[in-house]
Amino acid sequence: MAAMEIDTVKNLQRKRSTYQSLDETFEIQNETYRGQQYSQIYFARLHMMRTLLYSLVTHWKPHVPVCTVLGLEEGKECIIVGTLYKHMKLKPCILDEYSKERSAVPLVKHHNFMHPDDHLVLEDESGRVKLGGTALSPSVYVTGVVVALHGKETGAGDFMVLDVLEAGLAPQIEPQLKSREDKYVVFISGVSAGSSLSNPLQFQLLVDHITGHLGDETEQHIAAEIVHVVIAGNSVEIPLGLLSGQNLASKDQSRLSEPVQELDILLTQIAAGVPVDIMPGSNDPANFSLPQQPLNRWLFPGSRAYNTFRSCTNPHCFELDGVRILGTSGQNIDDLKKYSEGRDGLEFMERTLKWRHLAPTTPNTLGCYPFTDRDPFLIESCPHVYFVGNQDKYGTRILKGSEGQLVRLISIPKFCNTGMVVVLNLRNLECHTLSFETQFIS
Repeated sequence: MAAMEIDTVKNLQRKRSTYQSLDETFEIQNETYRGQQYSQIYFARLHMMRTLLYSLVTHWKPHVPVCTVLGLEEGKECIIVGTLYKHMKLKPCILDEYSKERSAVPLVKHHNFMHPDDHLVLEDESGRVKLGGTALSPSVYVTGVVVALHGKETGAGDFMVLDVLEAGLAPQIEPQLKSREDKYVVFISGVSAGSSLSNPLQFQLLVDHITGHLGDETEQHIAAEIVHVVIAGNSVEIPLGLLSGQNLASKDQSRLSEPVQELDILLTQIAAGVPVDIMPGSNDPANFSLPQQPLNRWLFPGSRAYNTFRSCTNPHCFELDGVRILGTSGQNIDDLKKYSEGRDGLEFMERTLKWRHLAPTTPNTLGCYPFTDRDPFLIESCPHVYFVGNQDKYGTRILKGSEGQLVRLISIPKFCNTGMVVVLNLRNLECHTLSFETQFIS
């Protein structure tokens, strides 16, 4: 019976898709660090976004003049364009560790640093001005977002905001969704091999499902329609206690490598039949700052033997059969949750698309490489699918833009906590979850 099942799997004609990587934007290849500061990435961001917003202002409020912060006149309505900065009373500061009065600072829950006294400032090359009014909520915006504001200067020297213009969703190419067959992409994140929460049986069941070794012939035919697998970060958990900078004993060296070896064994099984992209996450052995560069292929001696195995950047952007897919391993959304408020993770995802910036809190509260002449996180082309990994729970919805853009938002839950993966149908961009929960019986 087992032999017959294996033969059936071998005889299945697995569907294929056309793949194109668009990660070049996030690759650090010809960059040279010469001690530059982060002001240059802010200037690059403001320059690109201001050009865009100026073109939108002419249709938004053509009768209102545009000026700089330095050119504001009391009581005169105008439009200013600049970068927001949020003054946050509870924002962690390294200097607080050395402050004699630090014991007087109230304890803050680590997951959010919002305070009722927070306020926004707009800054351009000429200066900065404090913002007032109810049109711009400090709870929604974060430092680093570029906006156009309609308002007037008050007698106190503040800028009273009457209206706000965001960049909105970027232009979108037409997806080729007509007269197609079902093809599925599987999204996984937070496998955390080597952690106390990791359950190898769960991941093995997932691997068996993807490769068609699980279930009856009907389920195997469904598995044959899986054309791609994306692993969105935090695939392993390295014991941090071993990373002390000291020479390790041989048993500690093996403990350090065991999670990666375990992952490689499972990835090899997937890559043998299905193309798989693996992205680094905050816990993986990769550079900490965004954009994270691909995990070293030599970490995966089994998987790298297959040309279907791709080690990718974080953020990661690619096209499958003309459908553009963009996503991160979750750091950008997790940081927004700390410094702003929203109903759920999907709302934070919407904001990044409407601001046309994947990670607006870089480099203020989220580490990034100090680029000198560009900001790689600007969204110049709206994706058809936008995913974020390592979230607390699954969520999805369609976001509609003012020019007919349609984006499938996907919040991918941590696999080690939920045993869940997300499956996307490229034919119609519908998605659902698969659960591989297991229970140990004592």
